Amino acid sequence: MRLFIAINFNDFVKEKIQNLIDKFQKFSYQGRFVSKEHLHLTLEFLGEIPEQRVDVIKKIMDNASFKPFSLKLSNIGYFKRPQGNIYWIGLEENKNLKDLQLNIHNLLINEGFKLEDRPFTPHITLGRQVKLKEGFDYYKYNTEIKDTVIQVNRVDLMKSERIDGKLVYSIIYSKQVK
Repeated sequence: MRLFIAINFNDFVKEKIQNLIDKFQKFSYQGRFVSKEHLHLTLEFLGEIPEQRVDVIKKIMDNASFKPFSLKLSNIGYFKRPQGNIYWIGLEENKNLKDLQLNIHNLLINEGFKLEDRPFTPHITLGRQVKLKEGFDYYKYNTEIKDTVIQVNRVDLMKSERIDGKLVYSIIYSKQVK
């Protein structure tokens, strides 16, 4: 199973981000854009995991301690790629988020999971392999997202699979806090 741990968003946040994606799509001549139902913030990508290890991940999530907190969207940016850039929305610096991600990361490592070794850079992907038309100023859309707040009171274990050729994300476990 292809798994990752994520923070999912409510419909208001998804709609706001989807409106931004629609603008990017309109002013691009190439790109694969994230659909509304796939919008999330990845805390940890696990990759292909045998089914018998899922209970270990659930236990780790249960042992990860955090209290509800809020995130704020900050700015639009991109990772430069020759075949087209990866556009994303960044988040304001947040100690609670970094602590949560590091706690989960360390618990997974201690249980023998092989994880990416690069620093955690929280972002919400808008599109991959994106090439924008000349003159599109995406910076002006930063003001549309600046005050968007995401309430975090749950972390989800997500399964990624292709069903009838379509990418589907399913929540297979949630850790809720109050």
